[in-house]
Amino acid sequence: MRIVFVWSLFFLTTTVFAQNKKPAIKSGPGQQVYEQYCLTCHQADGGGVPNLNPPLKQTDWVQGDKTRLINVILKGLQEPIEINGETFDNVMPAHDFLSDKEIADVLTFIRNSFGNKADAITAEDVKKVRSAK
Repeated sequence: MRIVFVWSLFFLTTTVFAQNKKPAIKSGPGQQVYEQYCLTCHQADGGGVPNLNPPLKQTDWVQGDKTRLINVILKGLQEPIEINGETFDNVMPAHDFLSDKEIADVLTFIRNSFGNKADAITAEDVKKVRSAK
């Protein structure tokens, strides 16, 4: 009887925790680049870290001008920025070592995750901005 109870409790607990997991974000090469280079600062949910690393959720910086966003990846940010009334003051290093495709993939992933809905960024978009440096 005790073994049946323990197993029942185990399966019930496992089922409850499995149902409480957040749904997976679209998987793909952009998510892989995000997990490798962006997640530490901008967090798994894209929420950032207050006063340090800005959120990637539903901001004009993410959903707005593609060229500005591509430049952030290519050149980084050295000065404080204000997003949604909050100032963020951590340096973002340049990620210009990433290929045009990797940058396009990760930015498209970000622009369509965390509640964002924005146009894709192509490797050609990145190439144009990179060559204008």
